[in-house]
Amino acid sequence: MVHASTKLGVFDSWHEKSGVRASPRRTIPEDDDILKDFFPRHLVAHLAHPAVAETDEVLKRYLLAQHMYHWMGFTTAFELAVVCRASKLIAERESGIEVPGGVRMDAYKILVDESYHALYSFDAVEQIQARSGIEALPYDFQPFLVNLDRIGDDHPQHRRLVQLIQVFVFETLITGLLVDIPKDPNVVSLVREIARDHAIDEGRHHVYFAEFFGHLWGQLELSDRRLVAAFLPDLIVRSLQPATLSASTALNAAGFSSTVTRSIIAESYDRESVSAGIRSAAGRTIGILENHGVLDLPGAREGFAAAGLLHP
Repeated sequence: MVHASTKLGVFDSWHEKSGVRASPRRTIPEDDDILKDFFPRHLVAHLAHPAVAETDEVLKRYLLAQHMYHWMGFTTAFELAVVCRASKLIAERESGIEVPGGVRMDAYKILVDESYHALYSFDAVEQIQARSGIEALPYDFQPFLVNLDRIGDDHPQHRRLVQLIQVFVFETLITGLLVDIPKDPNVVSLVREIARDHAIDEGRHHVYFAEFFGHLWGQLELSDRRLVAAFLPDLIVRSLQPATLSASTALNAAGFSSTVTRSIIAESYDRESVSAGIRSAAGRTIGILENHGVLDLPGAREGFAAAGLLHP
């Protein structure tokens, strides 16, 4: 029996067009491309702070490198620890949600995609460190994962469900990074090419997990739906909080005192701008939830509003 793939057929051409099948290994050209920025400057909030803006280009270049290293490191760890974890549940029929065989097949493809994204992110960091001479500061993904999983710790009987909701949220968020980075000609080509490759694959994943949520939501009991609607706002906010700890570490390593660093972080990532950024990035995800009636459950809309996720 042949099982249909994802409803919109976004994985039909996976064997020909997925990054792991169609894209070459991305490498740094043997020219002065490495002298470009490591990340788009407008996407690194603390770089625009007066205390940083008035420093020399060597220091700014260092901070851009560390921001890029963190982004790559986060990608490597997140794909394996969160996306592959949930995709494996779906692929191996351990999610507790009944799905067609084709949906399982596509989950296996996502496992391959995400492992490849982790590989080339790690590869990029190794290449750039070697060519630039700027070493990446140590990065520990565990605190982020612990914080993300804490919701599941509060509901141990629903741990699998929480993990499935996590991946749905992350794979449908639109942060703009993967779209903005390739457009910036001032960024090293390796970073731009990887972001472009990643964006193409993630377009398929977005469609997949939006559809998977329909399977999941349709099979939940009312009590579980209420639980999901209650913890979703917190999960979305935790998912999108800026990486201020790694930014602080980089600023300290660059020579800023702890006092100045705290001031830079507080003023660069103020509550109002962070909330606006989270609300914007979560817009597509919340639209999917609206379409499935999640916010129509008693108290749900109020919970999303209280978390700052709905436009006034």
